[in-house]
Formats: sequence, C-alpha cells, structure tokens
Amino acid sequence: MSQAELTREVARRVFASEFNDSTYTFKESDDERAPNFALLPTGDRANRVFVVGTLTETEDVGEDSEYWRGRVVDPTGTFFVYAGQYQPEAASTLRETEPPAYVSVVGKPRTYQTDDGTVNVSLRPESIAVVDAATRDRWVVETAERTLDRIESVEAWEAEQEAPESGSTAPTNEYAQMARDQYDSPVVNYRNDVIQALEQLEENEATA
Repeated sequence: MSQAELTREVARRVFASEFNDSTYTFKESDDERAPNFALLPTGDRANRVFVVGTLTETEDVGEDSEYWRGRVVDPTGTFFVYAGQYQPEAASTLRETEPPAYVSVVGKPRTYQTDDGTVNVSLRPESIAVVDAATRDRWVVETAERTLDRIESVEAWEAEQEAPESGSTAPTNEYAQMARDQYDSPVVNYRNDVIQALEQLEENEATA
C-alpha cells in the first residue's frame, strides 16, 4: 500500500442538509481497501466528515449488543450517528452523555437503502467529544465558509460549461460533473442553508 493510501482523508466540514443529500457513494479504484467516498452535492467528495452540533437524543437500538444512535442537530438539520462494538469509545460517549449537549463528531458517511428505495445517510463516528458553545459557533462559521467555497467552484465551472467559447478549454471539475449527473438539487439550496445557519448564529449571539 502506498504512502498516499496510508494517509487518512481530510475530514470535510459539511452541514446536515447537504450531508443527508449525499446519497451517492463511490470508490476511485478497484482495490478492496480503497476508501469509500460520499459525493457532496456541492461538487466534492468526502471519506470523512467533521461536524459539531447539539446532541438532542441518544438511544440504545441494539438487539443482541449495545448499538447506540445519537441525533446531532445543526442549524440546517439532523445528523444520525450510530456507534456499536467496533466504535467503543464513541459508543461510550453516547451512552454517558446526557442530552442536550454540544458535541463534535469525526466519522465516515454511511448509506442505507430502505425497502421503498429511499437512501438514508448516517455517520459512523471515529470519535465523539463534548464541546462548548464557542466550538460549535466556530464550526458553523468555518463550515459556512467551506460550503461557499465549494459552491463558488461549482458555479464557476457551470459558467464555463455554458460559455460559448468554452469548448475544450473549459476547466474540468470531476466531482461537480458527478454531482450534476447524480443529483437534482441545485447548489443554490445549500447557499440558502449557509445564510440560514449564519442568521441563526447571529440570533443566538444577540440573545446570549
């Protein structure tokens, strides 16, 4: 295995609304050890994500052994986090943390198709930590910035595709093209989510 393959993927900052829309997954090689990626609708890939929000609910949904589910809420929606025997530290944190509490989660996206064909996206945590409100607020700002960066890259690529003189000189954006092919949701939706998240943050600061 090469050094590049041994290097862990950067954990992307992504809001819940976009994360839950990231239903298409893929690998970039046939190697069975190759990482799985979720395709973000804003034109990027994510093998790992970093999220911060309010843990509002925990429940042991396991039958034969402990399998903890946590709901982590950010300004745009809800992440569902699942941890069992293979994520003992994360499961322990979910077991011992009394909601509501601010938590940070680093983990991998996982998809599951229901009987009716709906694809649900959840998060398998590598780590969960209880954090303070300031950490949550910084994450909202940083995630807004990263999301806008991705949106602007997609919009620049789309503009080049539509320009009459683009032709073969148009820049390539592999993941933007994949997102256009796989998803119906326009990226402006996620710009609106960014605005909503920042407005909620301002309201929270005004009432603090």
